[in-house]
Amino acid sequence: MNPFVSELFKKLAKRAGVSVNIEPKWKVVGQIVGKNGKKTYFRNTALDLNTLGATEISADKDYSNYFLKSMGYQTIPGKAFYSDSWAKNIKSRRNIGAAYTYAKKLGFPLMVKPNSKSQGMGVAKVYGRTDFLQNLRAIFKYDRVALVQKIVTGHDYRIVVLDGKIISAYQRLPLSVSGDGKSSIRQLLEIKQKQFIKLRRDTKINFKDTRIAAKLKKQHLSFKFIPVKNQVIYLLDNANLSTGGDAVDITPTLHKTIGQLSIKLARDMGLRFCGVDLMLAETADKPLGKYHVIEINAAPGIDNYFAGGKKQEKIVEQLYLQVLKSMA
Repeated sequence: MNPFVSELFKKLAKRAGVSVNIEPKWKVVGQIVGKNGKKTYFRNTALDLNTLGATEISADKDYSNYFLKSMGYQTIPGKAFYSDSWAKNIKSRRNIGAAYTYAKKLGFPLMVKPNSKSQGMGVAKVYGRTDFLQNLRAIFKYDRVALVQKIVTGHDYRIVVLDGKIISAYQRLPLSVSGDGKSSIRQLLEIKQKQFIKLRRDTKINFKDTRIAAKLKKQHLSFKFIPVKNQVIYLLDNANLSTGGDAVDITPTLHKTIGQLSIKLARDMGLRFCGVDLMLAETADKPLGKYHVIEINAAPGIDNYFAGGKKQEKIVEQLYLQVLKSMA
């Protein structure tokens, strides 16, 4: 459990004109009291801003994709399938066998991901039957629903919306290392992990992650490989900050048409506070063209972005100051 939001709210309370009461044992839940006595609550990044129904639907990728698609938003082509036990329980034929039949029709490579997990957990690019079944079975150990989706390429962004305004936008880049000409990939990852700790970034690189091993194997590399100076090696296909990805702030240059899309999407999904993840064909400083909604998040955590440096700290503090005022 990470008390990041609690600590930040405590720090910003005076500036926001509120008082903050944090539960002392675990320090991850709290009460915000406004000047008028109004009380609101939070738990980690789950804040008292969005309604329960909208929050629950946004946490379910299949449900949120259904509503987004029905409203005309461009979602990633794919379908949801169930673990064999759950499919049997709900009397559905959409089990792991049906998932593989669909995957062959969709065409490899493709993406698989758990339906209700966040932070890039279980998201994997698969190339054929063996790794498809292996990753799907792994997903079904902690989620009874999995998504099988077509791969979409482009530039990965998160746009954060609060009450009809863009308060943050950044490009997300997958976990990678940049060669120095003398260190192995493993050593470079160890250096990166130490940098995360130094920056107080709550990210732990999982050296045993099978997705990293698979990504290296696909590039005919191993942890022992020594990249030449400035050679960038990507180690995951998902760009989540929680799995070691990097963030580049693009808020000042975000094109208004992309901001308008994100604001409209958040409103249509009934969310006051929302992280909209988009894959754009063009960079975000250009007018909106072809795009896909990767997913939406009613509790966007950006503590890993906060740890990017002094500039990022100021951006995140300003963001949460606006959130705190909105809650009060």
